[in-house]
Amino acid sequence: MLSPAEALRIDGQAHAARTMWNLLHAWWQMMPKEKRTLGHADAAVRQARKDIGFLAVLPAQAAQAVLKTYFQAWKNCWEGRADAPNFKGRLRTVMSVDVPQGRDLNIVRVHRRWGMANIPKVGRLRFRWTKDLPVGKHAGVENRITGARLVKDALGWHIAFRVRSVEVKPEPHQGPEVGIDVGVTVPLALSDGETYEHGEWLTEKEKARLLHLERRAAQRKQHRKPGERTSRRLHRTYDQIAGLRAKAKRRALDWQRRTTTAIARTYGTVVVEALTITNMVKSARGTIEEPGKNVARKSGLNRSISGEAWGRTVTMLTYKTARLGGTLHKAPAPGTSRRCSACGFTTPGNRESQAVFVCKNPDCGWSGNADHNAARNVLHLYRMGLALIPAAGRAVVRRAKRVKPAAAR
Repeated sequence: MLSPAEALRIDGQAHAARTMWNLLHAWWQMMPKEKRTLGHADAAVRQARKDIGFLAVLPAQAAQAVLKTYFQAWKNCWEGRADAPNFKGRLRTVMSVDVPQGRDLNIVRVHRRWGMANIPKVGRLRFRWTKDLPVGKHAGVENRITGARLVKDALGWHIAFRVRSVEVKPEPHQGPEVGIDVGVTVPLALSDGETYEHGEWLTEKEKARLLHLERRAAQRKQHRKPGERTSRRLHRTYDQIAGLRAKAKRRALDWQRRTTTAIARTYGTVVVEALTITNMVKSARGTIEEPGKNVARKSGLNRSISGEAWGRTVTMLTYKTARLGGTLHKAPAPGTSRRCSACGFTTPGNRESQAVFVCKNPDCGWSGNADHNAARNVLHLYRMGLALIPAAGRAVVRRAKRVKPAAAR
């Protein structure tokens, strides 16, 4: 829980950290390649903290963390794990402050639900104790807090602790194999007949409130003249909209975490579809010469697909299965919804509706739930040896080592 004064001080540190990043980026672009070293950058950061007064609100350790993060961003770019770093805008950047040294935190648990931590140049802050932390007699050389990061979203400031611990290598998971089909109507359908579903992320009252705020924001925006600054009332409305959307996202994340944990604990081998989600949510608007068809319907489908966040579910399953000794594989997606899992006959007419699958093979005629049929086909591809390389961590497209961004040449 933060008082207005404490929140204002952390806001100042976050803006100073963002400014430090932008100054480093400008320095990088101006310096010749041979002078883009950590030592030269450290000297530039120290000089900037002397010359620019408001940068002094950022602790020295936090400024060094910005420097290390910036250089790591270029390293990730050169190795093909991310795009080149860029300037951080005031409105589109997530505000954050790093506390790189765990000993500065002085964490104390004061209640079953609350703890206290020291934030440099801010003071003692109370935070919600949601998970056991290695503090006091529970801390040691191999199990300790190494730092923290303050992150701000639409619901306020949050703190995430970095913990170093030794994890034993898990024994191979002896659970059964399962195929998973993802969808919009049924989020997760398993090959053994199990389904994982959820309701709306917002209640009817909250959805009505969100619609009211969106209409109010659109109305107030119409009365704003071109080039005129956004009023405080409109900013307040935007903040209320962002708060409701952040609440819905939190509920979705909570459901995904619980669901993926249950799957990883139950099954030893998990097989999912290798979906290219970015292509699936492309707009159907088309061009002026060739306008698209059913544009509004496709837009609604795209929003539903994005709301389910299939990629995030697969990412969670990847590290959770590995942590528990299981494996996750990806199978090719084409044809899984049209193939009969009983006889293998494939035709578009097999799937009569979203939920009903009826095999058109005269010698078969099997019928059942379409989502479970697709999940069984996904598992069949793995058993036939047609699955892709087992997923180990976050999948990335690596750039050839000899190719570097133009800014680094």
